[in-house]
Amino acid sequence: MKTKRILFFYLFIVFIAFFISIPIWYQLAKTTSVSFSLKKRTVKIPTIKIIDEKSEGRPIAVMINNHNYARKNHAGLQDAFVVYELIVEGGITRLMAIYKDQQTERIGSVRSSRHNFLDYASEYDAIYVHYGWSNLAKNDIDSFAINNINGLYDSKAFWRDKSLKVPTEHTAFTSLERIQEVAKTKSYSLTTEKKIPLHYQVFPLSLEKKEDAIKADKIVLRYSNYMTTSYTYDAEKQVYKRYANDVEHVDAVTKEQYHFKNIIVMKVKNSTIDSYGRQNLDTTGTGEGYYITNGYARKIKWTKETRTSNTVYTYETGEEVVLNDGNTFIQVQPLTEETLIEGISSDL
Repeated sequence: MKTKRILFFYLFIVFIAFFISIPIWYQLAKTTSVSFSLKKRTVKIPTIKIIDEKSEGRPIAVMINNHNYARKNHAGLQDAFVVYELIVEGGITRLMAIYKDQQTERIGSVRSSRHNFLDYASEYDAIYVHYGWSNLAKNDIDSFAINNINGLYDSKAFWRDKSLKVPTEHTAFTSLERIQEVAKTKSYSLTTEKKIPLHYQVFPLSLEKKEDAIKADKIVLRYSNYMTTSYTYDAEKQVYKRYANDVEHVDAVTKEQYHFKNIIVMKVKNSTIDSYGRQNLDTTGTGEGYYITNGYARKIKWTKETRTSNTVYTYETGEEVVLNDGNTFIQVQPLTEETLIEGISSDL
């Protein structure tokens, strides 16, 4: 009984103390603030740098003169995210540089259209820029309803650099600003919902450990007796430096040698179609080639169902080719011409 009284007494004292302290705690709460600061942490998700994959900016494809007279004055090719080389006539080749969301101020020199380039320009829904055309190219531009800017009729998109000591046909240049301004006057859309047909990987891609990997420090691609394109691998910068007929391929403005992260070689059958020696390429169907990056190559297969459908690149395993983040040169090479990789002839 005595123990219960003592316990009750202590509980009574605790209750009274708590009751008396309430005003004190209330006042303290009013005058004192306690805050916890959590440092905001931003996680940056890696994205592709060569193009903005979210952008709806419409690509612009420009025909580039690759004659010996013109090549020394090449300008603006490094800004293109992809460039194509195809044989045209007389053993010469022509290039098509494709730009997206750039403002390159000097591109050229610009030359006339050939119909097989349309097969690849259409894969990007590109505004197609050229200075003149063959009859076959003109017919295809009309039948495929390709938005094009032609120097024969859209002179405001071009200028002639008369200071160059070369024939007039090698002096036409353009800029992306001029192209876009003329495109507006022709009511061409400067945006597109079509996705780029090339697929990229954010993190560095190495082919070295693949069973079918081929060491690729030097690439030699013969197009004809007139034209051979080659590359050497710069291991420090991890890019391929480009050569034309064993001469460094250099930009006339920046004075820098053109270089590329990715090279795709497509072996395609070609044939002569007229007295001028103009060529037709079998761009549809399937064929073989190589994907080359970071010092190694793997054999690939290309497939294109129709002239305006996307080209699909796969390895021999059936896996689709994904590119390293960087610019790409697509070499559409005659089927019968030799491909050398590090001095060893291909089996294609």
